[in-house]
Amino acid sequence: MSWESTVWQVAAVSSPAVRGLLYAAVHGGVFALSAVASLTSGALVLSLRPAAQTAPTARPGWDDLVAGLRYVARNRLVLGTISLDLFAVLFGGAVALLPVFASDVLHVGAWGLGLLRSAPAVGAAAMAAWLAYHPIERRAGWKMLAGVGVFGAATGVFSLSRSFGLSLAALAVSGAADMVSVVVRQHTVQLATPDAMRGRVSAVNMVFVSTSNELGEFESGVTAEWLGPRRAGALGGALTLAVVAAWSLGFASLRRLDRLDTMLKRDG
Repeated sequence: MSWESTVWQVAAVSSPAVRGLLYAAVHGGVFALSAVASLTSGALVLSLRPAAQTAPTARPGWDDLVAGLRYVARNRLVLGTISLDLFAVLFGGAVALLPVFASDVLHVGAWGLGLLRSAPAVGAAAMAAWLAYHPIERRAGWKMLAGVGVFGAATGVFSLSRSFGLSLAALAVSGAADMVSVVVRQHTVQLATPDAMRGRVSAVNMVFVSTSNELGEFESGVTAEWLGPRRAGALGGALTLAVVAAWSLGFASLRRLDRLDTMLKRDG
């Protein structure tokens, strides 16, 4: 999972530059190349074949659709892990305001905006590569809480900074801290879920992650309109720290999460 995150973040860092070069070379043809890449990705997914099943599978019904939600609601460990990430991203979505910070706060223009956009992914890729060789062995729950806390603090520092260098560093730290949370969450969702429920619980997790990203950007835009970008970002970072404090008190199973490689598949 650490290697998967590393590859994804490397692609996130390199793709803007690659697309810029392609646009300079072929102009509008870059959209055709994007379509070809998407079709190729879809073809690769369709080429996958499921493992052979030893027993016939019943036709999915309504109970199967909501079973993942029911399991997440019952399992305190999985619920705490997923919801912690949801609310942290919801409140700490200051990266959605990067164009405003680049133009109105830091005054760095388009080139600076590109560096600001890349900084979280650079930090995340570096942390993912580190975790691939130095996996989290003990106190995984506390490290996840600490990672989200550092993410919130770094978001606040970035929001209040007027120094371009400090802003870049804060964004890189936020990306690295967020990656610690991502790795622990991915492992927990996979290992703390029975085999029969893993696909549905993973689907619930994906919905939570996607929804929190979209709602977080909306929330950042609304609060920036009301308070201004710097105050909105600082408030989001403070709320993220408040979420960490509340979850550390409200989810004992998350605090007790220790070794990921020996995690028991049990309800929290």
